[in-house]
Amino acid sequence: MRSTLNFNSHWQFTKPGTAPVAVTLPHTWNAADGTDGGNDYFRGTCTYTKEFAAPAHADDEEVWLEFEGAAMTAVVTLNDQELTRHAGGYSTFRVNLTPALAAQNTLTVTVDNSANRTVYPQKADFTFYGGLYRDVHILIVPHSHFALGNHGAPALRVTPEVSDDLHSAAVTVEAACENTPDGTEVLFAIEGVGEQTAAVQDGKAVTVFYMENVHLWDGVADPYLYSVAAAMPGGDAVAVNFGCRKIAFKPDTGFWLNGRNVRLVGAARHQDRAGIGNALTAAEHEEDMQILRDMGANTVRLAHYQHAQYFYDLCDKYGLVAWAEIPYITEHMPEATANTLSQMEELVLQNYNHPSIICWGLSNEITVTTGVTEDLTANHRLLNDLCHRLDATRPTTMAHAFMLDPNDPFVQLPDICSYNLYYGWYLGELQQNDEFFDTFHKNHPDRVIGLSEFGADANPAYQSARPERGDWSESYQAVYHEHMLKMWSERPYIWAMHVWNGFDFGADGRGEGGKPGQNQKGLVTFDRKTKKDAYFIYKAYLSSDPFVHLCGRRYAHRTESQTEIKVYSNQPRVTLFVDGKEFAAQDGDKIFKFTVPISGTHEIKAVAGGCTDCMTITKADKPDPTYRAEGQVENWFDKPEELMKEGYYSIMDSMETLQKSPAANKLLSSLMVKASNAYGDVAKNVKMPPEMESQIARTSLRSILKQVAKSITPADVQQLNAALNKIKKES
Repeated sequence: MRSTLNFNSHWQFTKPGTAPVAVTLPHTWNAADGTDGGNDYFRGTCTYTKEFAAPAHADDEEVWLEFEGAAMTAVVTLNDQELTRHAGGYSTFRVNLTPALAAQNTLTVTVDNSANRTVYPQKADFTFYGGLYRDVHILIVPHSHFALGNHGAPALRVTPEVSDDLHSAAVTVEAACENTPDGTEVLFAIEGVGEQTAAVQDGKAVTVFYMENVHLWDGVADPYLYSVAAAMPGGDAVAVNFGCRKIAFKPDTGFWLNGRNVRLVGAARHQDRAGIGNALTAAEHEEDMQILRDMGANTVRLAHYQHAQYFYDLCDKYGLVAWAEIPYITEHMPEATANTLSQMEELVLQNYNHPSIICWGLSNEITVTTGVTEDLTANHRLLNDLCHRLDATRPTTMAHAFMLDPNDPFVQLPDICSYNLYYGWYLGELQQNDEFFDTFHKNHPDRVIGLSEFGADANPAYQSARPERGDWSESYQAVYHEHMLKMWSERPYIWAMHVWNGFDFGADGRGEGGKPGQNQKGLVTFDRKTKKDAYFIYKAYLSSDPFVHLCGRRYAHRTESQTEIKVYSNQPRVTLFVDGKEFAAQDGDKIFKFTVPISGTHEIKAVAGGCTDCMTITKADKPDPTYRAEGQVENWFDKPEELMKEGYYSIMDSMETLQKSPAANKLLSSLMVKASNAYGDVAKNVKMPPEMESQIARTSLRSILKQVAKSITPADVQQLNAALNKIKKES
């Protein structure tokens, strides 16, 4: 009889130069230093040890150890005998302890997240936490058992094939076996369907269930799951959940589920959280899922690596369509091709049964530092072929960097395409997102295209009555996402749109926006305590649960005499009350705006149907300095005419114009070196194609400087502008 024992307690953890300390798993050594900024968190080799008595087991049983995640590489030693090595920090692996097991045992696991050139990831805009950060289990099984050694995968592999009329399904169930003689009968059972047997042949037993009136797994509308169990003589038994669904992707209408066109909108997710890093428990996973569900999301991109099985199970249970990928990201390393293949094999085999997963992501922004090279392309062909060989039921995709030319043949390598676009944040204007998709769809009408990343950083402490790109305000993030949702709603061919990100996350190389060590593009803060205003515009578009939300509640002190009160709701009519009296009512669609005179402290209430929301605002004599980033001038000079001197250069000129003047370009160069450090390690290595460089060149210097307010002070800008004002333009 198979048994599973939790193995999380009574570990000793040793970091170089420190004494051992007692820890309980999950555990990471970067929970604090991985999210405080400076790009100086500890990356190296640490040791976990555990003394334990052999668990009770019969002479003909085996004892295995299962690790759900050890970042990034691990070596497992029992009683001084090395048993296995694993390279890849996000996937399950198992090891048979039986050959080295004694009555009393010393288990040693060395875990290493140090920089190297053979294991991904090595360069990316997130923290590479080290540790045994997921659960560890002891598994006790009969000598003849369902397989534990197949790349960490479950022993059962289930392939449902739904008929075109969606009424029936042929469900193939394969059971991988170890130490099991050919001819051994395996009993399969699907709850509510029936039982049948199949004989083991060459380590595998296979049967097909033919199901009439099949109950479909239908995303958030009806995420129905079946369970299939397998048992063999000798007592071993296993079971897995699966779902029956039919998926398709079309160039003009995007994603189809069970013959129904479904517009996919949701968010990407990183697996970390303030204070605990990536050492999550079930409670944190469940809270993240609940936040996404409350928003109305019907999809999630699980980036940039394999996530916990527990979260994939939640996606199955609640119907969120999932994108799964490996950490092949930012920088291609020719020495690490084998690692991309092993991590992809583990991803596909371990997650094959999840009906929520609809595609395999080959890489993310992999062309950023080197562009498209022959070796990089060859690596992707190998991955693409591997995915198709391991799984004929799902397409492959990639998240292309927005700097990659859409006409490059590399874009067409996977089955379906997606782009990460940041027009309106890192550069350019919001409408360039619209233009990108219009142009791509016109030039490539037979290709499926999606939006895999887009976003704007926001510190919810930062507020503005006149939000604009680069101010890091909660206010601008909301305006940004209003535009992006409207853009998406008008383009039915976008197969999925995933906000970057659902949640702020650890990125120790970052040092801007008032919170060092974090990427703040999340709709929700790193600690999950604050839903930013932008979260609620998604709820207005996506959720059917009635609600009303007043934006700007953290913009409590306002200097303007007439202020905009903005309301998000999925109800058709909003009534605004000021100081207990009805002020105005509006019929509208998702976004409602009211201009309200203010003179003191006012209670604001919005009512929509049976829903209400309240906040307090106060007329202030002067701007609240906490509402903007340190060193940032409010709205970065509201009167451009004061910066300009006729016939002379200024920061209002484009980069292209300034670079044509040797004197102006000399002034510019030293300041831009300083500015280049604002976005951490990854940004320093970005390779810009000519088309992108041309777009940047046409952008005003003022616009670019606003984006790097943390590293460029107002004094720097004023001095630069004064100096430019002394350089006469050539006629």
